[in-house]
Amino acid sequence: MRCRAAVFDMDGTILNTAGDLTDALNYAMRETGHRHDYTEEQVRGFVGSGIRTAIGRAFDEERRGLAARQGAAETELSRSFDAAETDRVRNVFLPYYETHCDVRTDSYPGIREMIRALRERGILTAVVSNKPDAAVKKLAQDYFEGLFDLAVGEQAGIRRKPAPDMTEKALAALGIRREEAVYIGDSEVDLETAANAGLPCIGCAWGFRGAAFLRAHGAELLAESAEDVRRIVLGMED
Repeated sequence: MRCRAAVFDMDGTILNTAGDLTDALNYAMRETGHRHDYTEEQVRGFVGSGIRTAIGRAFDEERRGLAARQGAAETELSRSFDAAETDRVRNVFLPYYETHCDVRTDSYPGIREMIRALRERGILTAVVSNKPDAAVKKLAQDYFEGLFDLAVGEQAGIRRKPAPDMTEKALAALGIRREEAVYIGDSEVDLETAANAGLPCIGCAWGFRGAAFLRAHGAELLAESAEDVRRIVLGMED
């Protein structure tokens, strides 16, 4: 079946957003009285399943640190890490990240050229990300103006990845059947999303998880570069 649409994840796939995500998470954690010294390497492992999950993973690290510390204050040990606290941190994170999401972010090498090459062959392109919808649309416009037919981020009322809902919504908007599309991403969430939506998945080795991780999680198609993505997708036309 000829490939007619390529659906891309954003963080770690087309954009290296780790710097700005780290700064925004540490800002929100600091403003709400939590640990706020997370590194980019740590935050790359936190993200992928939405900001609430990322905050929860940061809380897990903070809890472990408090438990391991000798003489931690009672007020620290009793600190709340519940859903309400997650929402409190999220409500600081979202507006900050929306206005600081393009400070240290940039596209990976060859991504724009690869997307142009796909479009020149008549392939539709879309972004489906668990990032907040406003940030997804802003970054798609700022870094890839005119290169995506659709950009979809996390929205109320639609299950986020790895549920297939966002991807299915994008394909419906493009008028594309699942048999005619491929998903491109860098994480286990993307592999699961593609499987749940019934799409083949190209794993991006340059992303937040790396080639060994993707192979260990069942990636059958692996791209070491943007040129590899172009070659694999165009090969699906045969």
